[in-house]
Amino acid sequence: LDGENLAAEMGPIVTRAAHERISGYIEQGVKEGAQLLVDGRGFDGKQAGPGCADGFWMGGTLFDHVTPDMRIYKEEIFGPVLSCVRVHDLKEAVALINAHEFGNGVSCFTRDGNVAREFARRIQVGMVGINVPIPVPMAWHGFGGWKRSLFGDMHAYGEEGVRFYTKQKSVMQRWPESIAKGAEFAMPTAK
Repeated sequence: LDGENLAAEMGPIVTRAAHERISGYIEQGVKEGAQLLVDGRGFDGKQAGPGCADGFWMGGTLFDHVTPDMRIYKEEIFGPVLSCVRVHDLKEAVALINAHEFGNGVSCFTRDGNVAREFARRIQVGMVGINVPIPVPMAWHGFGGWKRSLFGDMHAYGEEGVRFYTKQKSVMQRWPESIAKGAEFAMPTAK
């Protein structure tokens, strides 16, 4: 809601073009046969709070029965739109996700610890949630996906962000018991 309210979880869409793009994806999902359970296109600034009449507002949108041939599955929307894809088993889920050209974020909701562990281990996606939506943004996690979901060489936060601004130096030293033994030119090894 109101971006100046610290309790707000989400503000408006950043630009009119982004709002129109996201609205177009929602319309496309409906045309392709996805089941639109919650339509966020009717949300406006009056609902957001006083002083919020202007802005590119959109509420959360939920699709069910999305299939891999639909555009809302194939492309990254980057808006408040959640698409649910149903599969028969873990093997089908892993194969479906790993075949996708993008690898930004994915979630698995389960009560089975083995399913959760195997899903997280096998999935080729940069951000994985188990019984949570996507577990970011949090400063201690890298943010970004794999495959075509990563722009550049490094992720923005976490260890990789620190590495980007750090120059590594390796120093190897050996202090012989006595200089009188003379120089040794063999590579040191762990014994």
